[in-house]
Amino acid sequence: MPGNSRAAGTHHSRPSSSEKPPDLEVTSIAEVLCLTAFFGRLVHFAKVTPQKVFWKDTKNICVMVTIVLTLIDLVIYGSLEAVNIRGVRWSRALRPVFLINFPESRQIRRTFRSIRNTLPDILYVFLLFLFSMMIFSLMALKLFGDRDLRTVEGSPYFTNILDIAFELYVLVTTANSPDVMMPAYELNWWYSLYFITYIIINTYIFMSVFLAVIYNNYRKHLKNEIHTLAYLKHHKMTEAFNILKVKVGTEFVVKEAQWRRLVKVVAPDVSSSHLELLLRISDEGQKGHVDKVNFLRLADLLNIRVVAINIKKHPLETWMPRVYQSSASLLVQKMVQHRIFVWVYDVIILINAIFIALDEKDSLISYAEWLFLSLYIIEILLKLYTYEPSAYFGRKQFWNWFDTLIIIAALLATVANTTIQARKYNSQQVLDIVLILRILRLLRVIVSIQRFRVIVTTLINIGPTMLTFGGLVLVVYYAFAIIGMEVFHGKIHFLDPGSGSPDALVCGNPALKDSAFAQGRYCKNNFNDLASSLILLTELTVVNQWHILADGFALVTHQAAKLYFIGFHVVVVILIVNIFIAFILEAFFVAYSLEKSEVETAIEKKIQELGVGVQEEEVQDGGLIDNMDAKDSGFSADEGDNKKKDLKGLYFRIASKKYKTVDTLLQQMFESEIAPEGKDPSLKEILSFSPKKVNFDNSA
Repeated sequence: MPGNSRAAGTHHSRPSSSEKPPDLEVTSIAEVLCLTAFFGRLVHFAKVTPQKVFWKDTKNICVMVTIVLTLIDLVIYGSLEAVNIRGVRWSRALRPVFLINFPESRQIRRTFRSIRNTLPDILYVFLLFLFSMMIFSLMALKLFGDRDLRTVEGSPYFTNILDIAFELYVLVTTANSPDVMMPAYELNWWYSLYFITYIIINTYIFMSVFLAVIYNNYRKHLKNEIHTLAYLKHHKMTEAFNILKVKVGTEFVVKEAQWRRLVKVVAPDVSSSHLELLLRISDEGQKGHVDKVNFLRLADLLNIRVVAINIKKHPLETWMPRVYQSSASLLVQKMVQHRIFVWVYDVIILINAIFIALDEKDSLISYAEWLFLSLYIIEILLKLYTYEPSAYFGRKQFWNWFDTLIIIAALLATVANTTIQARKYNSQQVLDIVLILRILRLLRVIVSIQRFRVIVTTLINIGPTMLTFGGLVLVVYYAFAIIGMEVFHGKIHFLDPGSGSPDALVCGNPALKDSAFAQGRYCKNNFNDLASSLILLTELTVVNQWHILADGFALVTHQAAKLYFIGFHVVVVILIVNIFIAFILEAFFVAYSLEKSEVETAIEKKIQELGVGVQEEEVQDGGLIDNMDAKDSGFSADEGDNKKKDLKGLYFRIASKKYKTVDTLLQQMFESEIAPEGKDPSLKEILSFSPKKVNFDNSA
């Protein structure tokens, strides 16, 4: 575990054994094993990669340098430990380099590159913002410095230029508003105009400009990267076509047999029915070959998720057809399929929500809960009676599974809770579980309302891209957490206020006596371990009260400690969060809009032409079983192609989570701006593309 804060190159006497980092040997061995695995992976990569390419790849150089630096740090740290001197494990902050530079982290690297390329443009805005803040700081010093004003804590008000600059920076985040202006405002209300002007210029104008500059530049650099990917994909597909092509008549094509073998090689998991559908799209005229234009979009076709739905009869229709097809049975099925059935249960859910908010101890509420549970169970049984069970509980029917499992779990928990209460024993944990399950049932509203489903589906589609930013935030959090643990470890401790210890009131450090940090009982917000550090950084990201946290750590170390918290705010809140907002704005707009890509349109058009299309709404509750006749799900015999039988009995739709990779979604975002087919750049030109060397803004 890290020691107390200290400058690089200094050392201290070894602390008592009670403070000794636990299992130092174990953690060191584990770290060496990890480094060995990383090195072995690097050696393997070097053996299968041309030497010139390997040594030109900056990722490999970064990994090698980080391994060497980590080993040096381990040796130095271990040597100091051997002579009872503790050093600083400075290499731990470099660990995210491994995560960033491995091939699997391509999306995180792309995000880092885009941030790096965006920084120069952001820097000018940031410098202008700092200049504005310093001008206002000087004005505040001259306006309020000699008026003998005091804060509510009794400290001098705006007498030090550095303290003023920090308070005004915090004011930009609104965390100390209106507290920071109250001493001046109480003196004369005209002074409020100073703070109002500052907020308008720096909070509203400059922060909005930050978002605009970040959005514009990040989007530009990301678009250039995606254009490079698109050109590279087109180049590779052209090379593949040139290898497989044969001349038929006056044009070069790829034979159907070759095309099938290629698809099976690049996508071995593709089903025969899906392959047949793709062939129909690629070979429009059923000529037995695929031309160049259709061949080049094969990669796009494979990157769109297509769901194949096999139509089956309901088991009851097979076992007792007369009963299942009787007028009473058909009436029940028609009732369940009707939209009014959904509306009725929407109303039941809303009424249930009202009852959940009422007093649980009321016997009427308790009986009503059993009534609601019974109604939900009846709903599921009616749906299973109407819809084919294997389709209703299909692998992709998430909401049906969710709905059923929640009801079953709520039923079991309610029975358990009733049994426990009958025995005069009240389990609060069981009761909590029951209440949570009841509340989760309200999520059924999302299933029922179409526009809700559209929004949720859109969020699911852009989920992988949000995970990319999650990885980026984790990397930054880890680096800042390690630095914080080295600098602030052991400075603040949490002691149970009920222990009666006077140190509990000052977080174990007398320097915090009468401070807002101690009075706010923020003692658990410390850097004593990794988990606490990450939680504290999350609180800083939320911004509220972050200046109190910064002041607390400055009191137990040095006022310069505030630079750590300002740096975190600039990197995470101003830069990364704004980039995240910029990306989500773009991705959500594309995914939420009704426009489809050219490839999606081609797939849907062919599905409808073949008569095997089904809309997502029809399969939401398994409703397709009764909306379509399985006997008509194939193709008519007079079409004269035996291969059409491969699709018999199947229906298709594009999956709600339509993109298999993040790259596919990104290309969809910039599809309209990618250059049309024509003279493509050479491979050498493609590989040399960078935002500084080429601009694709006018490529479309």
